[in-house]
Amino acid sequence: MNRAQISLLAHAGHPIAAPLDDDSVRLLLDRALPREDARVLDLGCGGAEWLLRALGAHPRLRAEGVDVSGDALARAREAAHALGVRDRLVLHHEDAAGFTAAHPFDVVLSVGATHAFGGLRATLEAARRHLAPGGRLLIGDGFWERAPSPEAVEMLGDLGGLPAVMDTVTADGWTPVGGHISSRGELDAYEWAWTGSLAAWALDHPADPDSAEALAVADTHREEWLRVYRDCFGFVCLVLRPTSG
Repeated sequence: MNRAQISLLAHAGHPIAAPLDDDSVRLLLDRALPREDARVLDLGCGGAEWLLRALGAHPRLRAEGVDVSGDALARAREAAHALGVRDRLVLHHEDAAGFTAAHPFDVVLSVGATHAFGGLRATLEAARRHLAPGGRLLIGDGFWERAPSPEAVEMLGDLGGLPAVMDTVTADGWTPVGGHISSRGELDAYEWAWTGSLAAWALDHPADPDSAEALAVADTHREEWLRVYRDCFGFVCLVLRPTSG
């Protein structure tokens, strides 16, 4: 199974591909959207769950999403049709880092997708290229809540602590106007949903040739979460505005 297939199955029970509950998602979107008729872009949108929720809550909003997973985008199109928002959503099947838009956006989102750009700073730079004057960026990334083990760093990368994240953001010319640090409950709920959804699919489809691999991936992920990074990993979402310009 490739990464996209695993992700699609693992997020069946937690469509937001980040450790955030529904209230946190709603509050962040409310903070990020400057007006009812905003134009929104999600870089690395996956199944476009952020955009679907925004479109459902704001009938004048228009949105575009970019992702490399054709399966995730197909699911997003089906969901958009079911919600009656398909005519206001444009989806692009391509690499978010190389995406060129036809126009600027009032809001740019990139939550849990900094890996697609090569890190936080590169994601900030990419988002800035798409932002209209006066626009806002909603970005989400991991950080170390406390000193990680070498194994955790090898697994998740040299993320830095929350002050280092904020230093990167402000040094790149952004000012935070809102934010949310995921709670322990949100972090744990996300991991239980990720491993549980993947394992449940494997158990429900024992004859599928990918079943054994899916169950093994779920088991390995659960062990890594519990034994390697649960006590040191955190996740922050920030609503940012350019400091000048």
